[in-house]
Amino acid sequence: MQELASSHTISVLVDNEPGILARVVGLFSGRGYNIESLTVAQTDAKANLSRITIVTSGTPMVIEQIKAQLDRLVPVHRVRDLTVEGPHIERELALVKVKSVGEKRVEALRLADVFRAKVIDAKTDSFVFEVTGNSDKVQTFVGLMETLGLVDVGRTGIVAMSRGAEQL
Repeated sequence: MQELASSHTISVLVDNEPGILARVVGLFSGRGYNIESLTVAQTDAKANLSRITIVTSGTPMVIEQIKAQLDRLVPVHRVRDLTVEGPHIERELALVKVKSVGEKRVEALRLADVFRAKVIDAKTDSFVFEVTGNSDKVQTFVGLMETLGLVDVGRTGIVAMSRGAEQL
């Protein structure tokens, strides 16, 4: 029986040093694994640490290989598969530009209110909305804006962390 591929959110704590992101991305590309979402930022200035959050898909065996290979990289301190470890929080931010007038403009504002999106720029014929939430919420909002004059979308990618008191 063939195992099904599923999406996993992997959190990697690394030294904040030049080249580490290239090494992580190289690990994926060199083995033919796809990265669906990638975010990275310094999380601890004193300890000079960054968190890389990667969303990728694969069979359980492939995911285990990815985690093992990430764990072997020298500046990596910890690798966690948040998808299987239990409760965690995932969020994404998107900037969504919509060009519309008249009823479509009113509908875009109404939907933004429903999705708790903020208007961060307004012109007489366009808006830029900021929407945050899980990826499904962001994608649904973007999809609804397509019929109302969607012009452009910028997405951050997923950031995630486990729930509770423990640190990555």
